[in-house]
Amino acid sequence: MNKLNIDKKAIRDLAEIMNETGLGEIEIENGDHRLRVSRGSSAASEAIQTVIPAAPVAAPAAAPAAAAPDASSHPGAVKSPMVGTVYLSPEPGSAPFVRPGDMISEGQTLLIVEAMKTMNPIAAPKSGKVIEILVGNEEPVEYGQPLAIIE
Repeated sequence: MNKLNIDKKAIRDLAEIMNETGLGEIEIENGDHRLRVSRGSSAASEAIQTVIPAAPVAAPAAAPAAAAPDASSHPGAVKSPMVGTVYLSPEPGSAPFVRPGDMISEGQTLLIVEAMKTMNPIAAPKSGKVIEILVGNEEPVEYGQPLAIIE
């Protein structure tokens, strides 16, 4: 079994950034390696996770997601600022914040991303028309994942 090389300074630096910004989780990626540092409800419950690259067998499963790069490179893509769970409406059973075709204003809530039991409203970065919502209700999302397209 290969010994894992963990860069303790990088972990400390990420933890310091989290403290300065109030983030509950931060992740960096370098090539095939990813380092995620997250904090629970108290500082004593910090968790550190290093992800080893998946075996090549996973490559065919990634093939259907070929449309995702187009969405993430779209100039109107609104990307997730964090890892969490998406909620398209303010509460279960209520109307969604926005629908495709809606005209919206800058700062208007598009959806919520729950991270670490905190509801984080995701605001429209600009005024325009909602072209597409790229995620489903209660769907997990990753940092940088496109959530919606606004033109």
